[in-house]
Amino acid sequence: MQKIKPFDHLVLILGSLFLCLPVVLALMSSTHGAVDIHSNGLYLTPGTEGWETYKKVLTHRGGFTGDVTGLLMLGNSLVMGLGFAVGKIVLSMMAAYALVYFRFRFATILFWMIFFTLLLPLEVRIMPSYQVMADLHLLNTYTGLILPLLASATGTFFFRQFFRSVPDELLEAARIDGAGPVKFFLDVLVPLSRTMMAAIFIIMFIYGWNQYLWPLLMTTDESFYTLMRGIKSILQVWVGSQIPDYNEAFALAVLAMIPPVAVVVIFQRMFIKGLTESDK
Repeated sequence: MQKIKPFDHLVLILGSLFLCLPVVLALMSSTHGAVDIHSNGLYLTPGTEGWETYKKVLTHRGGFTGDVTGLLMLGNSLVMGLGFAVGKIVLSMMAAYALVYFRFRFATILFWMIFFTLLLPLEVRIMPSYQVMADLHLLNTYTGLILPLLASATGTFFFRQFFRSVPDELLEAARIDGAGPVKFFLDVLVPLSRTMMAAIFIIMFIYGWNQYLWPLLMTTDESFYTLMRGIKSILQVWVGSQIPDYNEAFALAVLAMIPPVAVVVIFQRMFIKGLTESDK
């Protein structure tokens, strides 16, 4: 029987509490008034304005047009997160499938060219990407927000490594059964890749959900604002003696945490299995 080590458990518990402290501070502070937060700082105890604050940030119409609500921004963030995750998975799987199974000349060189794009983050190529979207008249559209960032060297790398570990006997059996490339991909590789797809889905969903710089550049129409832009716009309000609505910013921050946390909790087992599994 393994001996319990109280000190190790104490360190883990303290570390967990330390990591949860910012979330607790945001949640508790969101239930207090903006003036109280401005005067007294953050709170570790609940206040009395929580219901009104969350109702206001979700349903109150604001912005320059008077049509922007928290629910609208939440929906836009959800569209970006799901669009990024699904689109990157589809493109990465097809690219990895071509690199592994079609075995054309210079496939390895092409893969490394794709992999080297990791050295070109969004900030490096943001202006050319913006110019292309502007020329195609895709500014202030979901297509313009999602399409330019769908190519994923990370996803292609993971799926390529996964496909290379699939036994060749499955490919031979599919050929004997008369399955073509498309049928083999859809009926064999896609079901086998469920855990890997879940792992990539979590990574890419959070990446899309937390985007701030790209939506800031691509959208001037408030109907396409995301939660990240909403939080930033609240904290930028300094007009005369008016102070920012800190409680509303904290409420939006708490709401912005819920979908990524839910995705991680739901797909946690498949995420760990997808990144660690090697035997098929």
